[in-house]
Amino acid sequence: PKEPSGSLSADSIKIKKEVANAFVKRKKRSSPYEWYFEYYKSPMEQMQERCENYPPCDYLSDQIGFALAYNRFFG
Repeated sequence: PKEPSGSLSADSIKIKKEVANAFVKRKKRSSPYEWYFEYYKSPMEQMQERCENYPPCDYLSDQIGFALAYNRFFG
């Protein structure tokens, strides 16, 4: 079904799950090490996310660097 503007509607673009799985494959984990780090973040990554989620820290980290900004707000 086409809309008056000539473009397709969102409903006509849907495909079945089985068809989608044929060309979209999940990346398989090759080792327990990769599995572990997929679910558990390093302390540094947790600190960076904490700073990114606090707008003043995120802004200041762009100006003076992450370490100084993090220490200023959470240090």
